[in-house]
Amino acid sequence: MTGRPRPRALGDGTPDVANYGFVRPPVIYLAAILVGVVLDLLQPLRWLPAGAAASLGIPLVLVAIALFVASTRRFKVAGTPVPGNRAATAIVQSGPYRLSRNPIYLAFSILVLGLACWLNSLWLLATLAAAVSLMAFVVIPREEHYLERRFGAEYLGYKARVRRWL
Repeated sequence: MTGRPRPRALGDGTPDVANYGFVRPPVIYLAAILVGVVLDLLQPLRWLPAGAAASLGIPLVLVAIALFVASTRRFKVAGTPVPGNRAATAIVQSGPYRLSRNPIYLAFSILVLGLACWLNSLWLLATLAAAVSLMAFVVIPREEHYLERRFGAEYLGYKARVRRWL
């Protein structure tokens, strides 16, 4: 027993949370990185001039880390859990959430883009495209449906004001 309130269950017994199961954002992006790196080791495909790789990649990785930290801090200040497999308790609308409804996913995407630049790997760029597609067509719509059900008009107003990515 962790002391955390358990999310209520839906009619089929699954927890009423945004991301239940294995297809969760950190897993998607980690898989994109791992698959991209393995493919790059097997068959390197470069896409940037040699001197540009690190000078583009390192700043992108740092921006991704800063955005991730700022975004997760806003969740903590609001008292709502960051992991999508726990029930949301608030709609966060401050900090990075004023500009994007999904700044953590944007941070993950920028991180993979930064690694793709830094390692000069076209494979990482390709796996990033796959990850963003999975997020855009599966994960985020599922989360939006959950948030609409849970918060109603408050979330719909936020959704109307703030873009999904940027």
